[in-house]
Amino acid sequence: MAEHMLGHILIMNFLAPLTILGMRSIFHARPRARPAQWMSAATGCQIAALWAWHLPPAMEWAMASSAGIALMSVSLGIAALWFWSNVVDSAIDMVGRPLLSLLVTGKLFCLLGVLLTFAPRPLYDIASPAHAAHAGDSLADQQLAGLLMLVSCPLTYVLAAIVFAARWLTRIDDRPDWRAKGAC
Repeated sequence: MAEHMLGHILIMNFLAPLTILGMRSIFHARPRARPAQWMSAATGCQIAALWAWHLPPAMEWAMASSAGIALMSVSLGIAALWFWSNVVDSAIDMVGRPLLSLLVTGKLFCLLGVLLTFAPRPLYDIASPAHAAHAGDSLADQQLAGLLMLVSCPLTYVLAAIVFAARWLTRIDDRPDWRAKGAC
């Protein structure tokens, strides 16, 4: 389970945002501001996909076959690409929604990591041949997967929120009309 978690973390937290930023850089495309409802929908989609795949029946089904694992990875990757595309594009003109989306998503990823790490027993009955070698260590494997989430997921989202907030504060500081209004 920890192996798969590491793969999903790499896809959702590193590959997806770097792909979006790379596409913007390669094509010198200025991201278009998106309506606020897309930011909320993309955030909800990513959170729903993550939590749905971590429900015991879904996780057990996915881990039972390579097709299930592939479907889980692809769907989480698509949700992450949509989320990060909207975060990057929305951060151009509005800061509140992208920041809120990053922080809420980071917290909910962290909560899932806490549940996996501190569960008193294995939450999943993964009995596939590929996981048979780890059958005795299923709780330890689940805890390691949760710990990976706890360390990496919030860091990614909080770091992105800090970068966006810093850019926003710099823009505010550069606006002379803002200082005059704030002084009154």
